[in-house]
Amino acid sequence: MSDLGALEPIVERKRLEAASLQCGRVAMFAHAANLEHAPAIERVLAGGTVIAELKRRSPSGGELRHDLDLVAVATAYEAGGAAAISVLTDGPDFGGSLEDLVAVRAAVEVPVLRKDFVVSAVQVAEARVAGADWVLLIVAVLDDAVLEEAMEAARRCGAGALVEVHTDADVDRALGAGAKCIGINNRDLTTLSTDLGTFGRLRARIPAGTVTVAESGVREPADVSRLIGEGADAVLVGEALMRAHQPAALLAQMVEAAESAAAGRHSR
Repeated sequence: MSDLGALEPIVERKRLEAASLQCGRVAMFAHAANLEHAPAIERVLAGGTVIAELKRRSPSGGELRHDLDLVAVATAYEAGGAAAISVLTDGPDFGGSLEDLVAVRAAVEVPVLRKDFVVSAVQVAEARVAGADWVLLIVAVLDDAVLEEAMEAARRCGAGALVEVHTDADVDRALGAGAKCIGINNRDLTTLSTDLGTFGRLRARIPAGTVTVAESGVREPADVSRLIGEGADAVLVGEALMRAHQPAALLAQMVEAAESAAAGRHSR
């Protein structure tokens, strides 16, 4: 596991939250296993797309949108061309909840990603029962055994896994665990600063054919064009959309940029 820096208190809290779920583990996995399988993440995200995120605040960005109407923005995201919608479900640091995810899942047809700090396989089952199609698995907060358990839990529950990396070592561990969809986060976990150059550097370590998602630091359509041009299959955008006066309009511009950049890359 990596040095988690500013995220360590959040991860410690998540371990306590996950421990409280263990008594309902068998029932949650049984429920999740009976659900229809979610759309394959590696299929949906291939080809130049945007994942639009919903969050009220973050440790790095502070208050983003205190008056967030989740359902209204989620449906606008869907209409604007988002391939999927990411929902922050952490409460204390991001202002989210599983109830937010339930509400978004009921309002849209596109896949929904639960974005949280998964530290135990039981949280994967919890996400599926709440309606998540996909779950975020951050390599830095999981040792190899728990990473493999969480990925196996996703398979058992019919969910997709977006396996997030921040460093060279994270990439090697994600590939070793058999990740089919890797999210490269441009944010440094220790300083919380972003560098779009992180994506290109780490993408070079990932074999062709593995779906990659660029995360963090995307502020404008030009950033989307750059990252898709450097090999991203999808770009996840949160803070810029949440701060935008008209998030759906900005999203539509980013989707157009992603599609154009992907077409240009494939024509080369």
